[in-house]
Amino acid sequence: MALEVQIEKKLPGFALQAAFTAGNAPLSILGPSGAGKTMLLRCIAGIIRPDSGRIALDGQVFFDSTRGIRMPARERGLGLLFQHYALFPHRTVAENIAFGLRHLAPAERAARVEDLVQRTHVSGLEQRLPHELSGGEQQRVALARALAIEPKALLLDEPLSALDTHLRSQVEALLQETFASYQRPTLLVTHNIEEAYRLGEQLLVLSHGCIAAFGSKEEIFCHPPTREVAQLTGCKNFSRVRMISGNAIEALDWSCRLQVSHSISRPPACVGIRAHHIGFVGSSGAAPPQENIFPCWLVRSSETPFRMTLYLRLNQSSTDSSEFHLQAEVFKEKWNTFRDRPQPWHVHLTPDSLFLMPE
Repeated sequence: MALEVQIEKKLPGFALQAAFTAGNAPLSILGPSGAGKTMLLRCIAGIIRPDSGRIALDGQVFFDSTRGIRMPARERGLGLLFQHYALFPHRTVAENIAFGLRHLAPAERAARVEDLVQRTHVSGLEQRLPHELSGGEQQRVALARALAIEPKALLLDEPLSALDTHLRSQVEALLQETFASYQRPTLLVTHNIEEAYRLGEQLLVLSHGCIAAFGSKEEIFCHPPTREVAQLTGCKNFSRVRMISGNAIEALDWSCRLQVSHSISRPPACVGIRAHHIGFVGSSGAAPPQENIFPCWLVRSSETPFRMTLYLRLNQSSTDSSEFHLQAEVFKEKWNTFRDRPQPWHVHLTPDSLFLMPE
C-alpha cells in the first residue's frame, strides 16, 4: 500500500506544504512544536480540510481539490491514536475497543475484541472504565480500538508524550511489536528525536510547515542536507568552513583544519559533528589515528544518570565557561577511563563522522 499526500493548508504565520508518499514502513514525522505535524495528520485523517491538493491511499482518493472530492473522516478507514487517548469515559475497555465493530455479528465482534485484548496486553481490564486505568493502560486500549477496525493506515499523534518514562517504554515496545506485523502505512508524529529514530524506518522532518528532509532515517542522521535538519535531529556542533583543497577544510569556529570523507554538490557553508561521535584518543587503548587529532581542555561538564556532556575547547585552555568549541557526550564507563588524566586530552574528529552542509 502507498499513502500519497500532496496538500497545502494556510495556518497562522505560515502555510503547511507537504508532498510525500509513505509505504508500508513506519514513517516518523519529526519537528518542533508549531511545525505543522498535527495539522498534517488531521488533514490526512479528514478532520481538517486542506486548502488544495490530493490525498490517496492505495488508489482510493480521500481528497482532491481539483475534482471536488472530500471523503468524510468516518469513511476513510484510518486508525487514529492521539496523545490524550480520547477513550469514551462511560464505556468499558471492551466497549471502547468494540465501538467501531457494530457492523459485525456479536460472536465475531467478541472474538476480535478478545484478540486485541491479548495483543495489547490489557487482559483482565475488559470491564473497567477509563478512569480506573493507568495512563499506559489507557494508551494500550486506545491502540486496540484503533486496530479493531483493521485500518488501512495508522496515524499516531504524539502517542507517548503524556506517559512517564516507565510507561513510555512499555507502550513503545507495544508499538514496535504492532508495526512489525501491521505492514501498512503508519505515520507517527513526535518531537522526540530518539523516539522518531527507534519507531520509524523512514523519517520526515517538518519545519515551518515545509518538508526539510524526507527519506531513510540513517541517511538523514548521517548526512543531514542542511544545518536546520542537523539541528532538528539533535546535532549540537557546527562551524563555518573554508575549503582548502579536495577533502581538506578549515573549521573557522573551531580554529582547526580537518580532513572529511564526504563531499557535497554545492560549496559548503558549515561542517557538523554529533556529540556522541567525538572520540578521545588514548581512552580505548587502541593505536592512535593519524588525522583530525587535537588537544582539548575541559571547560565545563554536565551529568545525567548514565552520560556525561563535556564542553571542550580546542588547542588552548580557557577559564570562561562560555568559551568552548565542541560538545561531546560519553557514557560514564568511558568517562571514568580518562577523567583523571592530566589535560590537555586529545579528541579525534573522524572524517566519516563529519558532514558538510550548504547554505
